[in-house]
Amino acid sequence: MKTTLIIGASSGIGKALAESLMQKNETVISISRAVPEAPYSHFYKHDILSDDDLPKISEPIDGIVFCPGSINLKSFRALKKQDFLADFELNVLSAIKCIQFYYPNLVQSQTASIVLYSTVAVNTGMAFHSSVAASKGAIEGLTKALAAEFAPKIRVNCIAPSLTNTPLAERLINTPEKLEASANRHPLKRIGNDTDIANATEFLLSEKASWITGQTMHVDGGISTLK
Repeated sequence: MKTTLIIGASSGIGKALAESLMQKNETVISISRAVPEAPYSHFYKHDILSDDDLPKISEPIDGIVFCPGSINLKSFRALKKQDFLADFELNVLSAIKCIQFYYPNLVQSQTASIVLYSTVAVNTGMAFHSSVAASKGAIEGLTKALAAEFAPKIRVNCIAPSLTNTPLAERLINTPEKLEASANRHPLKRIGNDTDIANATEFLLSEKASWITGQTMHVDGGISTLK
């Protein structure tokens, strides 16, 4: 039975993934700022942006999924240095902190895998996305670098979603008009949901993806490649 550590499993994609894994009787360890609605195998309340040490875990970890992210949409002229630093701290440095801290647990596994999240805006130019695209672009670079360094012991992959119906994106789709406009921008004529991304994550964690590493998987309703 596998053990997966999910950073940010109290809502959205992390919650959907945790629930799916637990339905398969896998062990899920959750680290989140908010207490999750449903009980997980192990839960630690922790703010990854704090200077406090991460919770220690003694057992092997087969998968790490880093879910925290930001959608800081502003015009480039309105963005301040602190905006870029805050996005980079949350999206990149916090992920690095977690991977470094739990690396000894990963190497105890025979099938270890890491899944990170980017955004479709990294490879598809989108107005007002300069801060989030800059930090998530770093995540895609980190994915390739770690995949090369950790091979063949640990696989590292990334998922680049488009707009997904999660609490993080609520203000972008909080009216029927906004939701319809966002859906119509995608060739598949809908936005994503947490299960769409959780399913892709679960695949990358699984042995079905055992020959996949260093990749960024676009789960985006076709918006990055189709007109």
